[in-house]
Amino acid sequence: MHYGKKKHSSLFGMMESDKATSSGAPGGYSGVTRNLLIACCSGYVGALSFGYVIGYTSPALPLMPLSKEDASWFGSVVNFGALVGCLLGGFLVERVGRRGSLLCTTIPFCLGWGLIGVPSEVGLLFLGRFFTGIGSGMMTVVGPLFVAEIANKDLRGLLGSGIQLFITIGILMVNLLGMSCGWRLLAMIGFGIPVVGVLLLLRTPDSPRFYLAHRRKPEALRSLSFLRGQRADVEDECRDIEESLDTEEKVSWGEFLKPELLRPLRVSLGLMVFQQLTGINVVMFYTVSIFQSAGFKESGHLAAVVISAVQVVFTVVACVLMDKAGRRALLLLASCGMVITCFTMGLYYKMSNTSTTDVSGTVPDLSWLALSSLIVYIIAFSLGWGPIPMLMMSEIFPLKARGSAMALASLTGWSTSFLVTKEFAYLELVLGLHGTFWLFGIFTLIASLFVYKMVPETKGKSLEDIELYFLGRAIRGI
Repeated sequence: MHYGKKKHSSLFGMMESDKATSSGAPGGYSGVTRNLLIACCSGYVGALSFGYVIGYTSPALPLMPLSKEDASWFGSVVNFGALVGCLLGGFLVERVGRRGSLLCTTIPFCLGWGLIGVPSEVGLLFLGRFFTGIGSGMMTVVGPLFVAEIANKDLRGLLGSGIQLFITIGILMVNLLGMSCGWRLLAMIGFGIPVVGVLLLLRTPDSPRFYLAHRRKPEALRSLSFLRGQRADVEDECRDIEESLDTEEKVSWGEFLKPELLRPLRVSLGLMVFQQLTGINVVMFYTVSIFQSAGFKESGHLAAVVISAVQVVFTVVACVLMDKAGRRALLLLASCGMVITCFTMGLYYKMSNTSTTDVSGTVPDLSWLALSSLIVYIIAFSLGWGPIPMLMMSEIFPLKARGSAMALASLTGWSTSFLVTKEFAYLELVLGLHGTFWLFGIFTLIASLFVYKMVPETKGKSLEDIELYFLGRAIRGI
């Protein structure tokens, strides 16, 4: 490691280009240019496809010619594809670039939706679902990385959390379309979404950091000029990035044991694991039953639409707050809400099972408790644990290790998601449904302690500043 090459301007985070792009408008958002939004949207389309994949089974499975066992496999095989996609995304992002990797995600997405929408053979349906999983896994690596590297530091929270926003929009979109479309037509619409991303990418350059890491400074300057505007002075920002690079240095897996890489890796892996241990997949799984217990017997599909809409609205709120309140504050606030609601949902199922009666001898109606807990839980998750783990995953690693580290973090998140979903039936058998929700509440409480002790605030810091933060802690041995 060539520590002596690190620049002082990055350490203090006061580059003139940052001042130029963040002054003159309230909230520091004047750095948003039309081209920057177009470039970000090319990453958001991948997130939209990912959300569409996640939400597809809710409206489509009841209409598909599958047995209960086949339907279960159709829903879960996407996880195996995503594990492959994470590794593939980490491999491609350093070799064909961020833009090239985004283009590559369209191949498994389109191939998968084509296999689902055209044939009716079960094996091809499974294969198609597997390919959409590959595209989803690739997107979780490439999309956040691309957006983080092209955004200026004062906008990175706003633009970076847009990835999670478009995931939720994709889920809402497929649930809304599912109210009037069959499963084949839904698949064909899914096929068309990545095509839009290709059209946007045709006029979008790659990340300036990728160009500089590959000794292509003229292209990096053109990329910065495209993103920041022709009138922006991009020389200082380019120098700021360039001086933090060591283009001769290649990261090996053994280097992740060094403190300057191990510390951010520990933070990212912890966030991705705890995101799943909060029980979000189980809560979403019980959305329909909770709505039905609250009196909406025939409105299972409407329940999915309502919850998806709540996610979208409060992810928008998170996007606005991200660069104002900060990542840590939102994670801690979200943890508080989720801990409380996990315990109240557990209380609801405990009291429902024991059929507690009041003084008049009747069973009290506690459906309001379950419904309100569900909605507050989704709001809290959308404000913090939904968008922030993926955002911070794209922020805290040095450039040389960013692709490999993000692939490892995404792989960990998908693996934890699969294990939690797979073992839920066993937990319910051993602990009961109420005990399982209480266990998720305990995990969420531990997650809040992890955030308080381990997660740094990255609001308003450039990617180079964040790298120097972890490097400084490594040098000081803390």
